[in-house]
Amino acid sequence: MIQQLKQSLTNPILAAAAGFLLGLIIGLPILGWGLWPVKWTDAAPQHLRNDLKEDYLRMAIQSYAMQPDPVKAVMRWKELGEDAPAILEKLRMDPSLPSNDVIKFSVVVQQPEVALTEQAGLQPTKEGQPASTGAVGVTPVPTQAGTPVSGMILPTTKPAEEEQKAGGLPFYLILLGVFCLLMLIIAAALVYLLVLRKRKIGGVPSLASREAEASRQAVRTDYEAEGQEPPVAQFMTTYMLGDDLYDDSFSIDAPNGEFLGECGVGISETIGVGEPKKVTAVEVWVFDKDDIQTVTKVLMSEYAFNDQTIRQRLASKGEPVETQVNERVVLETAHLQLVARVVDLSYGQGALPDHSFFDRLTLELAVWRK
Repeated sequence: MIQQLKQSLTNPILAAAAGFLLGLIIGLPILGWGLWPVKWTDAAPQHLRNDLKEDYLRMAIQSYAMQPDPVKAVMRWKELGEDAPAILEKLRMDPSLPSNDVIKFSVVVQQPEVALTEQAGLQPTKEGQPASTGAVGVTPVPTQAGTPVSGMILPTTKPAEEEQKAGGLPFYLILLGVFCLLMLIIAAALVYLLVLRKRKIGGVPSLASREAEASRQAVRTDYEAEGQEPPVAQFMTTYMLGDDLYDDSFSIDAPNGEFLGECGVGISETIGVGEPKKVTAVEVWVFDKDDIQTVTKVLMSEYAFNDQTIRQRLASKGEPVETQVNERVVLETAHLQLVARVVDLSYGQGALPDHSFFDRLTLELAVWRK
């Protein structure tokens, strides 16, 4: 199971998806909610639960009844935001509050200009007429919101919704937007790297399409003509110089659809420096779902196979085999037998020793049930 998981994570798409999910799990529940949870400070009354909002308004009414202060009453009323009228209406039915106190508070918060004018010693008048205090030498003062009345400033009646808009978006919404934008950028980059780059550019076939075409054109072995039972699965895979992420895998299924295991080929060892990578050995593997291990053999270039140091180093990955055309390599598990045949082989040219790295390598993988 562990080996199968390791092989699956070699797929870039699966690895990216697993990394995203792992990061989400670590970031939200563990770090965000467990180790470093968000701590709210200086929250406004409008962010409280409904029952706490009721308690807040109840205390505001009681405070105004004991010490009438229209300015504080209006300020506390506005801090409840758009839920204030509904909560006040509910408190009208509260037997613990004197109805007279609730009515006085309602008048103050719903007609703040009138209440503040009366507190300043002015009498409200008809529209367009000045107010009079009845005292000599007192200059009438307009009673519009936002203008001074006997040394006091009347509060404006700006709705709570407009105040919230003026304050901008909450921080968590901005953070969520940045996170979503980052995820879209990562997804677009993955689509480009894993899909769009593999398409034809300017009419020239990409490396992946050339590898696929070489595998389609390769002649498969007719095992029935050789007097053998046909395999339950038969695959072709091709590596070409420049495919630095070469890692081909296939699902082995019985004719009835039963999953039997997996097999594949991937880069095992490179030689030299620079780009593209010079592959000197590939590893062929087969996974049996009913076995506890994955069997692997290493197909090496002629140079690598004859180099004692490289050969000993790769022996830990699997049995080393020299790559030769039509060479058949057998891998066996508890219930599966895989035969890997070298269909085509060509070596690259350059400053490195002859026959030291592959230019193209096509393998046929045939699988039987034991």
